[in-house]
Amino acid sequence: MRIRDWDHNLKARLYGEALMNTTFWMFFPFMAIYFADSFGKETASMLLIVSQLFSVVANLMGGYCADVFGRKRMMVLSAYGQGAAFFVFALASSPWWSSPLVGFLCFTFAGICVAFYWPASQAMVADIVPEKDRSYVFAVFYTSVNISVVIGPTVGGLFYADHLFWLLLLAACSCLTMAAVLARRLRETAPHSAGGRRTVPWLRFWREQIGQYAVIVRDRTFFLFIIAGVLVAQTFMQLDLLLPVYMKEMLHKETLWAGWTVDGANAFGLLIAENGLLVALCTVMMTRQMARFSERWAFIGSAVLYGITMWLFSQTSSFFGFAAVMVLFTLAELMTAGLQQSFVSRLAPEDMRGQYFAAASLRFTIGRMVAPMSLAAATWVGYTWTFVGLGMLALASAALYAWMFHQARQQTERPDISLSQ
Repeated sequence: MRIRDWDHNLKARLYGEALMNTTFWMFFPFMAIYFADSFGKETASMLLIVSQLFSVVANLMGGYCADVFGRKRMMVLSAYGQGAAFFVFALASSPWWSSPLVGFLCFTFAGICVAFYWPASQAMVADIVPEKDRSYVFAVFYTSVNISVVIGPTVGGLFYADHLFWLLLLAACSCLTMAAVLARRLRETAPHSAGGRRTVPWLRFWREQIGQYAVIVRDRTFFLFIIAGVLVAQTFMQLDLLLPVYMKEMLHKETLWAGWTVDGANAFGLLIAENGLLVALCTVMMTRQMARFSERWAFIGSAVLYGITMWLFSQTSSFFGFAAVMVLFTLAELMTAGLQQSFVSRLAPEDMRGQYFAAASLRFTIGRMVAPMSLAAATWVGYTWTFVGLGMLALASAALYAWMFHQARQQTERPDISLSQ
């Protein structure tokens, strides 16, 4: 299914979201630096936890709203909300007015809008793309995001320190433009039967969801998968939390080549671009390579490698050292990038796959909510011990993965599960 054969809804989104994601990534990786400088690392840690808590709640509500109010409406409103938030954030970071608190509130509101946008956008793909082509379409959107991760931080690293106002203003303009395009060009794709759900009270919806997740928690293998995922997420979530703050303090002016010098913020932008480029280029190849090994050792090996990279980051203070460790960090990411979805789909009963996938996403939502604690820990015990602690969490995750596969072998009441050993 070539892109030129795609539905018009998908074409408009692909190019519009590429622009929106690129401008977003020009400043997003540096927000931990901004808030740590403005409020101190400990206060910034607490504020980011609160921000992510709102996003977790919004993410759970996003799917409900997409079904009840429609995909297009939620996407358009979310894009307008992001644009407005970034515009006010830009004003609060302008030469005429500086208010980090207002900036934090806008950043939180923008995160809530993103949490509402995401379920509607995924549901729209499922609405209009045949099942046999969905993996390809999702892969193209995923590649587009990673291209933005390459371009955005590279440009943002050059301009963040002195031109944050213009970066935020550019992001606001791209979001507002995207919202206008979506409002004009998109058609609604939600099934007509979804309108019947308008009579379901949202409190009843929450009770039903909690009851369904309680059933999932009783699946011990899957529960261990989620807990292990939350623990290991504390490492890769630091890519835009602890690592930029650490690099800003540890890496001062360094000459790379031909007289080109970078500081911590510039170097961090290049590091994020390196990660995005490696992911965009190597995901398919690594997935094929890891298919030759058992899932057990892929999950355990990835967690162990994450733990090693945490310790290596704590021992590094040069750009080329950080770049070398980032290769290992990305390798740990790619070892399970193509395996996790297939693992969940095979573990889940056919009539509960949607709920299992929704519950599996809690690894990232809960992980991101807890991850900012690392900034406070860096204040309390220092960077070295914080990175060591994160590495220990990754090793604990590896142990839980080993236990998970052991439980899977012992699970006699689910003979339909076939996990590679």
